[in-house]
Amino acid sequence: MRHKVSGRKFDRDSSHRMAMFRNLVTDLLDYEKIVTTEAKAKEIQGLAEKTITLGKRNDLVARRQMLTFVYNEKVVEKVFSDIAPRFAERPGGYTRITKLGPRQGDGASMVQLELVEKAK
Repeated sequence: MRHKVSGRKFDRDSSHRMAMFRNLVTDLLDYEKIVTTEAKAKEIQGLAEKTITLGKRNDLVARRQMLTFVYNEKVVEKVFSDIAPRFAERPGGYTRITKLGPRQGDGASMVQLELVEKAK
């Protein structure tokens, strides 16, 4: 029984799953919008928000911590110089999930995960 066990396994071992999460978060921060399955989006949403919160700290320790998770240095620089300042006044909730409907091939529920635009 899996009572109260958090997280989804996605039929992958832990290193493959973590690599998938890192790739999805990196793509989200790079392109600011990705289309993926609902389960994957719900799993990486918290990771992406923690990464943006690290960017808001804007110090050397935060940059090094982010580089342990996001391997692309250009994306890390983008978070610190562009994305984090946009959300400086926002206390959280940097991402939004929008449902798109089922995928043609297997019927998986597809969503669009995007960064929220700055309030005007």
